Amino acid sequence: MAASFLTPAHLALKQRAAEAFVAIDADVAPHDDVELAEAVARLGFYPYLVPQAYGGAAPSVEAMSVCVLREELAFRNAAADSLFAVQGLGSHPVLLAGTEAQKQALLTKVASGAALFAFALTEPEAGSDVAALSTRAEKTAEGWRLSGHKRFISNAGVATHYTVFARTGEGSKGLSAFVVPATATGFRVARRMELLGEHPIGELELTDCLVPHDALLGDEGAGMRLALSTLDVFRSTVGAAAVGMARRALEEALTYVKARRQFGAPLAELSAVQALLADCAVELEASRLLVHMAATTKDQGQARVTYEAAVCKLFATEAAQRIIDRCLQVHGGNGVVKGFAVERLYRDVRALRIYEGASEVQRLVIARHLLGAKA
Repeated sequence: MAASFLTPAHLALKQRAAEAFVAIDADVAPHDDVELAEAVARLGFYPYLVPQAYGGAAPSVEAMSVCVLREELAFRNAAADSLFAVQGLGSHPVLLAGTEAQKQALLTKVASGAALFAFALTEPEAGSDVAALSTRAEKTAEGWRLSGHKRFISNAGVATHYTVFARTGEGSKGLSAFVVPATATGFRVARRMELLGEHPIGELELTDCLVPHDALLGDEGAGMRLALSTLDVFRSTVGAAAVGMARRALEEALTYVKARRQFGAPLAELSAVQALLADCAVELEASRLLVHMAATTKDQGQARVTYEAAVCKLFATEAAQRIIDRCLQVHGGNGVVKGFAVERLYRDVRALRIYEGASEVQRLVIARHLLGAKA
């Protein structure tokens, strides 16, 4: 049903991606972050994250194309999906606010895979409350000096460039964005964080980290708007990743219940199992439709899709959690055994309800839109 939103070009991309991503299935792909990052780059889909003018695949970045790719990536490998998604999330502020020189220097490397970006927004005391960021940037004669601590930064340790949000003034209009190379003086990855699922993520320390004056993206004080505009584009793609994981779980469950025999018959013949599978299918189709609707709205030129993105992210990620839980349940004891795909998916999907705006934040955004308040 959801295919009605996809053009022939999107369907062709979906097919090409499905065939290519078999090589990085989580059951066979390297688990080392650097090796996996190199494997994702070799697949050749980074051009869909930048415009054609900088080596991209299309005249502009299409949310639908990114959603198609993320669904197929997450179907195979959640860690690979995260690497790809954050490459787009981290580099998109350059596209939105960078000078032509910055775009030529950085986005061409994003397209080729020569540069890998990270999006450094979250801090120990500032997650959903972006206005509470405390990392500071001071303008000096030599350049900008950044000092602070960042936490839950995806691609930490493998990224070559970090889009860092830091305070240059007070209040929500006192945030600015900077491109910080991993080789910058005073910058280091403090530690790799071990999460519930496979995910290249860590903490950053900036201690009088010196970057040149032209590391600033856009105007001083435009960081909040830049961060929210970037999330506006990529939040719907989180829903696409949720769809990919849920779809994989449902396929695994269908295969399992047809082969597994209990009480003298395949599990698939039990009415309770059939009802469970039907509920999974309905929620999966609804999730994909909401994702495609949000992406299409963005690609048709609507400036802000904050409401649409919040709706699709909230529903798709919450539904994926339910779908994967049900699919694990039909596996019985095997569902919690390492090596079964549903066990891995159960761990991997949980983060999607938190990053890029927790479900509770999405509900606030939706409610404010409905009540006529500024989201």
